Amino acid sequence: MRVIPQGIPDLLLIEPEVFGDPRGFFFESWNHAKYAAAGLPQTFVQDNISLSRRGILRGLHAQNPRSQGKLVQVLQGEVFDVAVDIRKGSPTFGQWRGLSLSAQNKRQLWIPPGFAHGFFVVSDTALFHYKCTDCYSPGDEFTLLWNDPDVGIAWPEGTPILSAKDEKGLRLKDIPAAKLEFQTHP
Repeated sequence: MRVIPQGIPDLLLIEPEVFGDPRGFFFESWNHAKYAAAGLPQTFVQDNISLSRRGILRGLHAQNPRSQGKLVQVLQGEVFDVAVDIRKGSPTFGQWRGLSLSAQNKRQLWIPPGFAHGFFVVSDTALFHYKCTDCYSPGDEFTLLWNDPDVGIAWPEGTPILSAKDEKGLRLKDIPAAKLEFQTHP
């Protein structure tokens, strides 16, 4: 596998080694020893799958104090995936990275604790899978406004379809400071 830093500390793009032939393909989507050697956590406690249609924008979600690291990938379709560094005191605080994740490119993105995460579906549908380092905790979750002008994410063209929760996201400057103080954990 190839691990590619994304210009923000700890944010990593992973390109697995894919073995293909006329029958199809095979690749390891998780291998404890290999991923630990690459700096990813050794323990995931929850896996999630979502199915969304074209134009759906999910996010930008984070939770604290039960912060989550996420290893994300697309099993069907394609998304524009975004991670925003919201770690107070980080030299890249407020910076974002966005990239295409698809069933075709088979890439994964490691999003460490302390990032807001979201994605925009650019294919007819997208089946999205992510492994989490902590369980979902609704009382700790908050949403960064998807179009916060201070962050300035360049989303793909089109009017996004948002949940009521995501429509009410907060601008980064309005998120309580305590929510932006992250402790990392394995």
